[in-house]
Amino acid sequence: MSFKAVIISLILLFGAIAGLAFTRNISVPDSDRPRAETSQIFFDIGEIKVSDVKQQDYTLKNIGTKPLQILNVNSSCGCTTGQIIYKGETSKEYSMHSQSGFVTEIAPGDTATVRLTYRPATMPVYGLVEREVYVITNDPENQKLVFSIKAKVK
Repeated sequence: MSFKAVIISLILLFGAIAGLAFTRNISVPDSDRPRAETSQIFFDIGEIKVSDVKQQDYTLKNIGTKPLQILNVNSSCGCTTGQIIYKGETSKEYSMHSQSGFVTEIAPGDTATVRLTYRPATMPVYGLVEREVYVITNDPENQKLVFSIKAKVK
């Protein structure tokens, strides 16, 4: 085998090894990560007046073994806000135009509340509406949680 063939073979061998190293699937074991669990993500408020203010609370539990970080909270409309309530502390209200950044960290086994508040008078729309609050987490399988309400505004 010529010197040139040896060099080419070595380059190909190192290239293959490097390729395997970079494409290797490094996954966090299912038991070694935060896991967001919600029992309900949708609620039908029914009929409301445009002047009403309605709130709906949703439960968010960390059933994983690592802390569940709430990285961002926002909403689908300026008339709808989201808050995180954890260990007696209530975050400020976040809406469509406010990016919250890091909000809190839920310990393994702990539960927090996601509060959706709908104020139709802020952006009056009549008839059937759906509004959402988005919660961004560090759970690799549930990075974006969506909590929704439906209402008929009169």
